[in-house]
Amino acid sequence: MSVPDPTPARKPRRLWLFLPFVLLLVAAAAWSGFWVYARNQAEGRMDAAVADLARAGYQVAWTSRSLGGYPFRLDVSLEGAVAREPSGWSLTAPRLEAEAYLYAPTHWMIAAPQGLTFVRPVAGAVAVSATNIRASLSALDASPPSLSVQMIDPTFTPAAGAQPFALTSAGRVELHLRAGPDDQGGVFASVENGRARPGGLLGQIAGDKPVSLAWNSTLSKMSAFRGEGWAQAVRNWSDAGGVMTLRPDSQLVAGEAFAGARGGTLSAGADGRLRGGLDLTLRQAPKVLAALAATGVAPTEAVAAAQAVAAARRQGDSTPADLRFEAGRTTLGPVALGPAPKVYTPR
Repeated sequence: MSVPDPTPARKPRRLWLFLPFVLLLVAAAAWSGFWVYARNQAEGRMDAAVADLARAGYQVAWTSRSLGGYPFRLDVSLEGAVAREPSGWSLTAPRLEAEAYLYAPTHWMIAAPQGLTFVRPVAGAVAVSATNIRASLSALDASPPSLSVQMIDPTFTPAAGAQPFALTSAGRVELHLRAGPDDQGGVFASVENGRARPGGLLGQIAGDKPVSLAWNSTLSKMSAFRGEGWAQAVRNWSDAGGVMTLRPDSQLVAGEAFAGARGGTLSAGADGRLRGGLDLTLRQAPKVLAALAATGVAPTEAVAAAQAVAAARRQGDSTPADLRFEAGRTTLGPVALGPAPKVYTPR
């Protein structure tokens, strides 16, 4: 009797060996297709936004654009970027770099590695160079969108023929915009270790000592802050009853001098000038007021009257002061110092 031969073992199927690699290739191809789609969408939305802004009177342009960042990011590089609005403000940068992750395509990080230049409608251009200029932008549908700008060790250089700028340099400059409840918006700004331009108003007050600023404000009726350019937007906002409320932690320190807000509201009148009032606490009030006369901001006789009022109101080292902007004039208590600052130029 013979023993039957055993059944030969089946050869292992190679499918299970290669299947993970096949799935990986399929997933990589699908992701690559999705990234290309996202890149094309980003490019199309940029072009559509530029066209919408052009119809509203704004100009946004660049000399060249490139998109990359595969596989997990969208990177946009713009050479020769420029943005202008109808009233004359503009911003230019030799190069802008923006980055967003695919899982958060509406949250952009932006950098200006070669600095930037902002142009004031009448005063002219100021070039800004810094160790780091960066920003973040998100919530584009909100009023205002969420924007944060930070400059580390910036220097400010007016162009030839341009009017001077208040600061020559700073340790850090920040600006933040945030949307809030009930159609409100927050505007927060700060300057650390600023250096004032010699001979200017801040330079007269601070001397060679540092300048710092903390600005904390809330704006109402933000949905009305729209229009063809800055002037139209401010006018629409003011006509809708929009006001800016300054928070008590806002302050300006220039050397030994100090101006702190106890509160106040501001808006813009039909003449384009500031309207409203601020309740301030001043330290070194005589020096601050003398600087107004020395720089031609206010007439000497008006400053002398304001100094007398400040002396009568002085409480220890500080002086309470009510600064008002009414009927196109700036007054400190009962003393008229001069025209109210102009927010925009009416057409």
